Amino acid sequence: MYAAISKVLNKFLKQHVIFKYGFNISPMYRRSTGKIIKVSDDLLNVKVKISISYKNKNYVGSIFGGSLFSATDPIFMIQLMNVLGNDYVVWDKSASIKFKRPAKENSYVDFIFTKDEIQKIKERVVREKEIDLIKNIKITNKEASTVYAEVSKTIYIADKIYYKDKRKKK
Repeated sequence: MYAAISKVLNKFLKQHVIFKYGFNISPMYRRSTGKIIKVSDDLLNVKVKISISYKNKNYVGSIFGGSLFSATDPIFMIQLMNVLGNDYVVWDKSASIKFKRPAKENSYVDFIFTKDEIQKIKERVVREKEIDLIKNIKITNKEASTVYAEVSKTIYIADKIYYKDKRKKK
């Protein structure tokens, strides 16, 4: 459903605008209490804010760990799907979170890919047909001086034709 809506909106709006506002109005993402506050024109940099509020404050007054985790969950996958384009299959494969200290203030996360990294992903997929990419991020305070949690995501990326052929064989 979201992909179909995005396809229609691409006729009227820039991709980074659709990405930002699409996430921010999506019920599934809003429930995480995360909010995308910045998306670069090329989608290589996405910044998320997780505000502390009555919606996500836990028993001891810090941000509920599930909110921290869920606010980070879909970003890399959707970001890569949009950056790589329709010739690739992108799936979240696994994720883990390590809590470092309670987040008792608004928290922030930067999701960053470089152009060089995207080029290397494409080259690896040409060679290997399918790869696992591990991305690590930190959930921090605004100044990025305090780390509240570290998240590790494993993302599966494959050539779309290879993926479809592989699925037929099963």
